[in-house]
Amino acid sequence: MRDLKPPFKFDLSALIGRIRRLPIAVDGVSLSVPFLSVSIKPFHVERRVAREVVIRLANRRVLNAFECCDDCIDRALTSLQEIRRLIDKQVELSDCPESSLYLLLELMADALRQFFTFEQRLGRRFESREAYFATLEMLRAHVHRVLLQVAKIAETDIPTIAQNMRYDEAWQLEAYERPAAAVLGVGR
Repeated sequence: MRDLKPPFKFDLSALIGRIRRLPIAVDGVSLSVPFLSVSIKPFHVERRVAREVVIRLANRRVLNAFECCDDCIDRALTSLQEIRRLIDKQVELSDCPESSLYLLLELMADALRQFFTFEQRLGRRFESREAYFATLEMLRAHVHRVLLQVAKIAETDIPTIAQNMRYDEAWQLEAYERPAAAVLGVGR
């Protein structure tokens, strides 16, 4: 299932541009997002919130089981809605909306929004089942890879996700719209 061609591309260009503008910390934590790596120094509150997010997100069913039937599709969508609510931890970071954790959570939330929009366009037509699974796989990979970055901020490992449901840290770049060179700071 991991070899399915992405049926659409996430457009996270604006968020990637905001992440690029984070203050650089030579002795900080190295984070990776599509098309970009940065080194940041997380605040104490970011570490605390990041630990909670890692613990709670790792237990979501959609990150721990392959979905294969109509009922499973409904459960996956419910699980994704629960993830969406967990991402609301941004409220605790509202004093620092340009912090690394806030932006990573926004990176996850924006991908979820784009997934739900795409899924609603598909509807429940039988012929769209393959596109749904490819999209779900693409989203799972994205959420897992963002969660890996959140775990770096938390200074912890991701618990409970089955080994066969884990992804490496390399972003599947064909699943993302490439940001303009100016967004990435290229050509300056």
